[in-house]
Amino acid sequence: MHTAFSAPSSAPAAHLPPVSAPNQERFLRLPEVIHQCGLSRSTLYDLIARNAFPAQVSLGGKNVAWLQSEVTAWMSERIAQRNRGCDA
Repeated sequence: MHTAFSAPSSAPAAHLPPVSAPNQERFLRLPEVIHQCGLSRSTLYDLIARNAFPAQVSLGGKNVAWLQSEVTAWMSERIAQRNRGCDA
């Protein structure tokens, strides 16, 4: 029996990266960013306004998130500044 959902056999297969790809980007929502960085919501948005923290990405509607790689890079830079003896 042929169903409406079966694809023709000549259709190319979709090539998607594996879910467990080591360099796969991940969106972080505000509570997770706050938890990872140890900063308050108001401090995060103040830093964003001063271009001192990565800006959020719109996910549509009123939903926003941050890229894990950018948050991690910001944290790494803060650690590097400390190790160089620089003030924040």
